[in-house]
Amino acid sequence: MMQNKGFLKTIGITGGIGAGKSQVLDYIEKKYNCIVLKADLIANQMKVPGCDVYQKLVALLGQNILDAQGGIDNQKMAGFLFSDKLLLKKTEEIIHPAVKQFILKQIECEKKRNHIDFLFVEAALLLEEHYDEILDEIWYIYANCETRRTRLKESRGYADDRITKIMSEQLPEKVFRHTCKITIDNSGEFDTTIQQIDQILGDYLCQK
Repeated sequence: MMQNKGFLKTIGITGGIGAGKSQVLDYIEKKYNCIVLKADLIANQMKVPGCDVYQKLVALLGQNILDAQGGIDNQKMAGFLFSDKLLLKKTEEIIHPAVKQFILKQIECEKKRNHIDFLFVEAALLLEEHYDEILDEIWYIYANCETRRTRLKESRGYADDRITKIMSEQLPEKVFRHTCKITIDNSGEFDTTIQQIDQILGDYLCQK
C-alpha cells in the first residue's frame, strides 16, 4: 500500500514499573514500520562531554559525579541526588526539557522524511512532562499489581518493600486511565497483548 503523504502517527508509551513497556515496544519495533525513542537513552547521549546538558549538570553538581575518563557516572549522580529533592528537581529541569526538545525535532524530521508509519516515545515522566501536548496520543500499558511485583522480583531481584516504595511514588492508575487514549492490558499471556496491539495499529494502517 502506498503511504499517504504526511501520514505519521506519534504515540507515547507509559505505565507503572513492571507493566512491561519495554516488552511491548520490542514487539512493536520488530513488527511495524516505526521508530522508538526512549527518553532515558536520549538523556544518556546528552550527558557526554561537550554537550550542553553535560556542562550544565557538572556546573550544578560538581566534579564528584564524573568517572575517571571525565564522563558522568550515572550511579554517582543518582547517589548524589538521592537525599536532596531540590537538587533532583534542578537536575530534572536541565535534562527533561532538553530531551523533549530533541524528541520534537525528531518528530519534525520524520514527518519531512515521510518513510515510517509510527513514531513511539517512551519516557518515565510522559504525563508529568505533558507529552500529550506534542504527541497524537498516549498509550497506558497496564498490568495488575500482583503481576508487576512478580516480574520485578524475577527480572530485577527487587524486594517487596522496594517495590512498594517505587509504586507509591508513581502516578495512580486512575490518572493513567483518565489521561491516556488507549489502555493495553499486559497482565496475562503476551499473545493476548499482541492481539490488542495488532488490532489498534492495524486499524490505523487501514486509515492511510
